[in-house]
Amino acid sequence: MKRDMDLIRDILLQIEKQDINMSQYEPIAVEGHTPMEVMQHVKLMEQRGLVKDCLYDFACNTCVRTITWEGYDYLELIRQDTIWNKTKKTIAEKGLAITVGTIKTIATAFITAAAEGVANSIIKNGGQV
Repeated sequence: MKRDMDLIRDILLQIEKQDINMSQYEPIAVEGHTPMEVMQHVKLMEQRGLVKDCLYDFACNTCVRTITWEGYDYLELIRQDTIWNKTKKTIAEKGLAITVGTIKTIATAFITAAAEGVANSIIKNGGQV
């Protein structure tokens, strides 16, 4: 298995959308991926501290109840498609390692640059947004 960062992002987005019922877990299904692929990636996410309270069954159904603080911080950085796509493109163009740390660093740089641009615009406009 090769780690798929797009799948990890899709899983986080799907977990976030779930209606949490503490007595019931919802199996995660991601279009274009087998239950085994999803399960393996959730296990990686659990090891990295992005999710917790995970259940796995004999049929590779995977349920996750909780995104951790770290998981939400990571998701906030990569939520927007434009930031995600620019981050992936930069990693590919520069031949960088595709890790959560690298993704966080590059996504943060894009978000910081955008925020600085907004701040400069506000300053130029005398405090007007």
